[in-house]
Amino acid sequence: MEEAWISRYRRQLMRSISPQFLEEIIGYLQRLDLLTVEEAGRAQEASSLPEQVRAVVDILAGKGSHASQTLQSFIETTNSQLYPLCAEPMVQKHLESLQSFYGNSLEIGSLQRLTNLLLVEGLTDIQQKEHDILQMEMTKGLRNVSKSIPLEKLFLPLSKVSIPPRISVTMGVAGIGKSTLVKLFVGRWAKGLINRDIMFVLPLTFRELNTYEKLSAERLIRSSFPHITEPNYISAGAARTLLILDGLDEFKTPLDFSNTVACTDPKKEIQVDNLITNIIRGNLLQEASIWVTSRPTAASQIPGGLVDRMTEIRGFRATEMKDFLDQMFLDNKDLSGQVLHHIKANRSLHIMCTVPGFCRIYGSSIGYYLKNSTGQPQEMTVAPKTLSEIYSYYFKMALSSDWPERRRETLRIEQAVNNSKKVMGSLGRLAFYGLLKRKHVFYEQDMKAYGIDLSLLHSSLCSRLLLKEDMQPTTAYYFSHLTIQEFLAAIYYYTAAKRAIFDLFTESGMSWPKLGFLNHFKSAVQRSLQAEDGQLDIFVRFLSGLLSPQVNQLLSGWLLVKDEHNSYRSQAISFLQGCLNTNYVISSQTVNTVHCLHEIQHTEIAKAVEEAMKNESLAGMLTPVNCSALAYLLQVSDVCVEETNLSNCLTYNICKSLLPPLLFCHSLRLDNNQFKDNVMELLGSMLSVKDCQIQRLSLAENQICNKGAKALARSLMVNRSLTVLDPRSNSIGPSGAKALADALKKNQVLLSLRLQHNVIKEEGAAALAEALLTNRRLITLHLQKNSIGAHGARKLAEALAQNCSLKELMLSSNSVGDNGSVALAEALKVNHSLQSLDLQSNFISNTGVSALTAALCSNKGLTDLNLRENSISKEGGPAIAHALRTNCTLRKLDLAANLLHDEGGKAIALAMKENRALTSLHLQWNFIQTQAAVALAQALQSNDSLASLDLQENAIGDEGMAALAAALKVNTTLADLHLQVASISAAGAQVLAEALMVNNSLQVLDLRGNSISVAGAKAMANALKVNRSLRWLNLQENSLGMDGAICIATALRGNHGLTYVNLQGNRIGQSGAKMISDAIRTNSPDCVVVV
Repeated sequence: MEEAWISRYRRQLMRSISPQFLEEIIGYLQRLDLLTVEEAGRAQEASSLPEQVRAVVDILAGKGSHASQTLQSFIETTNSQLYPLCAEPMVQKHLESLQSFYGNSLEIGSLQRLTNLLLVEGLTDIQQKEHDILQMEMTKGLRNVSKSIPLEKLFLPLSKVSIPPRISVTMGVAGIGKSTLVKLFVGRWAKGLINRDIMFVLPLTFRELNTYEKLSAERLIRSSFPHITEPNYISAGAARTLLILDGLDEFKTPLDFSNTVACTDPKKEIQVDNLITNIIRGNLLQEASIWVTSRPTAASQIPGGLVDRMTEIRGFRATEMKDFLDQMFLDNKDLSGQVLHHIKANRSLHIMCTVPGFCRIYGSSIGYYLKNSTGQPQEMTVAPKTLSEIYSYYFKMALSSDWPERRRETLRIEQAVNNSKKVMGSLGRLAFYGLLKRKHVFYEQDMKAYGIDLSLLHSSLCSRLLLKEDMQPTTAYYFSHLTIQEFLAAIYYYTAAKRAIFDLFTESGMSWPKLGFLNHFKSAVQRSLQAEDGQLDIFVRFLSGLLSPQVNQLLSGWLLVKDEHNSYRSQAISFLQGCLNTNYVISSQTVNTVHCLHEIQHTEIAKAVEEAMKNESLAGMLTPVNCSALAYLLQVSDVCVEETNLSNCLTYNICKSLLPPLLFCHSLRLDNNQFKDNVMELLGSMLSVKDCQIQRLSLAENQICNKGAKALARSLMVNRSLTVLDPRSNSIGPSGAKALADALKKNQVLLSLRLQHNVIKEEGAAALAEALLTNRRLITLHLQKNSIGAHGARKLAEALAQNCSLKELMLSSNSVGDNGSVALAEALKVNHSLQSLDLQSNFISNTGVSALTAALCSNKGLTDLNLRENSISKEGGPAIAHALRTNCTLRKLDLAANLLHDEGGKAIALAMKENRALTSLHLQWNFIQTQAAVALAQALQSNDSLASLDLQENAIGDEGMAALAAALKVNTTLADLHLQVASISAAGAQVLAEALMVNNSLQVLDLRGNSISVAGAKAMANALKVNRSLRWLNLQENSLGMDGAICIATALRGNHGLTYVNLQGNRIGQSGAKMISDAIRTNSPDCVVVV
């Protein structure tokens, strides 16, 4: 008998014994001399833990009943949770039952996305209130979630100090794969691949629970799993158990946690909804883990405080969508590629196709369209773009029997089209009244109540729209996707409304009379607008879509009468437009009304607003109707993909009305709207919402003061999406800056803060400096034109000595002076993370620049230094030169508008012979003349790093130009050369032209404001016929005249590189300008010409 025990429970032991417990067993058996050292070693050499357990069990089995009984007693006394598993045959039967039902039904390869779930912190407002499709449209299919959890860790603690979750909820929109996820988990568990610490997994569906009125906890287990003969093991917590409750959204009774009567007796029978709430509350099956799956709106029935872990199923990624479609069209990969192309072409539908259930419907419809449009006139076959068109193709495919059959048994079409219409009518009535009652699962008694012949449900047509699940003692029916039920409901309502006398929403027929289709249509739309949870939104979209010419053409003769929509369409459009005059109160239902206009193929309003968005001309046209259209476009328009620009067009009321759709604009520009602090209160509340996905927010050039800045600061304390905040050119002042600085101490998301021109002064800079001591996320800080002075600069310098995250600091026009520069220089000696420092227009003289350049000798991080418009004289040149000889990281140096003269310029030029790091050098407006230009030219002959040189507004003359031209003949790295107003005449242009004939690196050449005249133009024209590298040429204001301009225009006939030429200000005249412009366009059509 004992040997039979070992043989019988070998598999359970292999599945359940942990490595630590196996070591304890081996040690115990060795102490009793029931296992020798050699036998233990042989067992431990096995390839895997289950094989090690098998080896030990096989050895003991050969040693008689005493050895077997000893092992059994040890397990019973040492591991009380393991013993029941091994002690009862019901465990084995349970495993075998699950393996047979779930074991081979799913392949992990095609369901890889289900092996990692998004870890979320609860339901968002939108998920609690809106229809699944509206949720996806509003959020653009993306969740602001950064964490995920592998399926095998779903019921494990997140850390060493936490405990396993008792209540886990996994949510997902209809068709995302919740039930598939459950099947995948149970199948893998039954095979012993995951969660081996769980002894019993009990998968139940709410469809099954709907068939009971009363149950006890133990009867629930016993009736669903008859082989579990001792449910008290589970109810008493003797074995770790996972109870799965799949499909809360299909439960017939809403869960009421407020009024549930507590029950702790597992044998007491109570109402099923009370049983579920008591289990979730922990009054029953206290030791069991509970896993509930649900659509988001239904999941909100469970109080957040009871949920220990909430996860969400993500949709398809791009490659997964492609693989899914390839699988759908296995025999035609070309068709699969065409379907995918159509899906990607429509952004709104592409988002929804991330849901497998919807992707199957859309893919089938597009595939059907493509197969049947071959050889048809283009006007007769229009690719489906709206929801109604997609489902019309889908239903037409079902009715015409052209269907990718995947059922186990082929079902033939049993009735002709007329009978199919009868079936559709019956199913439509069931769908409509089921929708009103929030009922998505139907049973045999429901079918009979709606006069549906059960024998017809076996027809091919029904089997394509209605799925069936046999369960004792009845059969459950449910539509293959929620939207199938909604489309059928719309068809029923459309058909019935033409002849109904009473309100169709009152099933009993007892209501005020409603005569005519339009009255019924208005009733449906009004009920949709009044519903708080979007329950009827997609239904009324479909109802509107049935009035569109395209849908009528598709379904006429099948489900609709040809051209009957013409009688109602215009009045329906007028009614829908009337619903948009909402006095700037925009809700998701209002936006859905614009979707209805889109479905009915009335798109004029939305197109006008979209065109205005493209042209940035929305100012003055945002009426209530246009605001509704704008809210719609914020969800679906390609114009808003990269950036949503609503600058110079919004008011307080309009902004308030647009807050819900603005939440999901990743990059949002609200510049120059004259916003005051009250709007910042609105925007602050928006940024504080959990749903918020705004990543970049620009509020430049408004009228924001410190109160508005404080409102933004409060939102930054909780916001988790915003990475760039740009309130430049406002008046937030020192207190506003301090509020934002305090927020930065806690915020760990913001990367860029642009506060230029905000009067923050010394106090504001000091507060921001204090924030930089603790903030480790901010990368960019712009503080230009804020009068921070030397004191503010010193405070920032002290912070830079410790901060290692800031990469870019912009301090131009701040009166930093030499004292502030010296402090910043000291910081640069120890800070090697700052990459860009802007000190333009700060009254810095040689003292300040000497300190900064001394720091550059040891600094290893700075790549961009802007010292433009300061007071650096020729004496500062040698200090800069010394830094350039030593420093090997600086890439850009801007010294424009200083006082370097030739002496300073020459010193820098000599250093450039040795420097191999600098790529951009700006020396314009520095009183540089020939000598420095010659020195720079000599440096260019050996320097192989400099790519951009700016010498504009320096009188280098023809001699300097000649030296630079000689350098260009040998230099191979310089790409940009700026020589505006450099006293260059025809002679200088002629030597430059000679260089251009051999140079193949220069791409940008700016000679504006010189005097190269006709002779210089001719020389340049000859060079252009040969040169192939130049892309951008500016010869503006160069006394070219008509003849010189014609030379340039003619030269372009042989030049295929130039993309821009500027010939303005050359006394060509209007007629000459046209002739030159036409000639250039003829000779070089890809070149932009400004004459």
